[in-house]
Amino acid sequence: MLLFCPACSNTLTVSRVPDAAIADGAPDAHLRGKNRFECRSCPYQYVLDRRYYERKAMKRKEVEDVMGGKGAWDNVDRVDAQCPRDGCGGDKAYFYQIQIRSADEPMTQFFKCTKCAKQWRD
Repeated sequence: MLLFCPACSNTLTVSRVPDAAIADGAPDAHLRGKNRFECRSCPYQYVLDRRYYERKAMKRKEVEDVMGGKGAWDNVDRVDAQCPRDGCGGDKAYFYQIQIRSADEPMTQFFKCTKCAKQWRD
């Protein structure tokens, strides 16, 4: 987790409050042994006197399917192929081929069962 300084926008680091900075009997004596967020480029610091956490839900980035997207199975051929899903019993599948490795390797075949829509590759 990264936190940023509200004064200068640099990253904050966690460090221990130095004992030498706190005199015995001083009003800051309760800070002895505590951690703090501190900025390395300006005097900002925030003493952690209780448990600190921050939760932020990250929004997933939408990515495009590299194997053809929504229209990958449009206008593809059918072939006799046994479906690997247990209990399906499908014996036909749609298929297409893509060269995903180097040119001296064979093409990869992608299949989709016509009965249960399970997808696999060979």
